[in-house]
Amino acid sequence: MTVLDKYVTQNLTLKNRVVMAPMTRSRATNKKGLATDLIAQYYEQRATAGLIISEGISVSKQAIGYINIPGIYSVEQTTSWKNVTEKVHQKGGKIFAQLWHVGRISHPDLLDGNLPLAPSEINPNSECYTYSGFKSTVIPKAMTDQEIKNTVLDFLVAAENAMKADFDGIEIHAANGYLFHQFFAKCANTRTDQYGGNIENRARILFETLDTILQKIPSSKIGIRLSPDFKTWFGIQTDDETKQLFEYIITKLNTYSLAYLHIGGYVEADDHNPTQSILETAKHYRKLYKGSYIINRGFTKELADDAIEQNVADLISFGELFISNPDLVKRFELNTKLQKADQSTFYSTGEKGYIDYPFLESTI
Repeated sequence: MTVLDKYVTQNLTLKNRVVMAPMTRSRATNKKGLATDLIAQYYEQRATAGLIISEGISVSKQAIGYINIPGIYSVEQTTSWKNVTEKVHQKGGKIFAQLWHVGRISHPDLLDGNLPLAPSEINPNSECYTYSGFKSTVIPKAMTDQEIKNTVLDFLVAAENAMKADFDGIEIHAANGYLFHQFFAKCANTRTDQYGGNIENRARILFETLDTILQKIPSSKIGIRLSPDFKTWFGIQTDDETKQLFEYIITKLNTYSLAYLHIGGYVEADDHNPTQSILETAKHYRKLYKGSYIINRGFTKELADDAIEQNVADLISFGELFISNPDLVKRFELNTKLQKADQSTFYSTGEKGYIDYPFLESTI
């Protein structure tokens, strides 16, 4: 069994096990957060993946944490994404929308002067890239019960909009130090109400969001992204309950019959073998999770094939390799050379480093 084999379950039918990972690319260079023709072309080029998971898409104005990020909370934004999904589907691809709220990893400059929302008033002591350049993060506003309820509803509206835009499903971004992850972590959540304190309370917002979306969208169209091995990034640190918390979340997710669980995320900067670190984490939670399982972090085809053959995962998501190799699946099939990505263009604007990487047939 390899990443090139089909994958079929009651919830997913994919032509291969190669998943395009969600990656921020900052190409929504318009004031309305619309998905542009350039964005549509980018995803269309990569539609040979078994599944594309889109870049993080903001679920509300308050959810934004970076410049040039598309949203899916307005009618006009929703309509703009139809062009993307149509082009992917015309190429025989499938695409899920990753729904995103950054929480405290934002800045008032991006939020019409408002403070970022977070579980508690704790500054992540990070940096935020604004239209005026990098700025230090601030002490966020601790969310009221009503603001939590409103945010849950924002995810519901965004999920419904994704269906209207003809996405094949949605992925709830609960990883990488953003809003849900902030609620999970004791270093970011010092609440004493029903959303803080014990593990069940700190995980509550995720399950409330999931249960609310399920009122309108079937579980077969919902994936979850988690990063249990996430250590020191955006002010999130592992603690004495981190492992137990993720064991609780992942075990409970078994009751939902989701499209998939997606494990990955950043690791320590001095970790010289991040893929091995993710593999060890993935093996642990694989024992707990019974559904379709995607893992991510720096995989080569060989390492991906090994992970699938050893039943560590069902699907592998590739990030940077998909940036520079739009025809990654074909290159895997032919076992040919892979192009290196130009990191200087990851978050820039325009076509360079985005849609101008050559396809294999143009390099032979």
